[in-house]
Amino acid sequence: MLAAAGLIGYLGNLIAARIRTRAGHRLDSPALVADGNHARADAYVSLAVVASAAAVAAGAAVADPLIAIAITVVILRITWQSWRTVRGHGPAH
Repeated sequence: MLAAAGLIGYLGNLIAARIRTRAGHRLDSPALVADGNHARADAYVSLAVVASAAAVAAGAAVADPLIAIAITVVILRITWQSWRTVRGHGPAH
């Protein structure tokens, strides 16, 4: 059940991220692009929950904190990208 919920959360957030990012580029809205980046981070977190639960269920309890560190790095990277986008220093459309 957890895996299904995580996968649904991943797909929903990924779709939302793509829609918001594309609309942000089309409308020249840095805030909407940054919101798309946030939804993308949420998608990765959902996927990480599934991976962490699977690893712990398989007996690799050490994987849980390692996955948490990895997702923290991903979130920090996406936060930095969003900051640069909103400040006007993001990638060209």
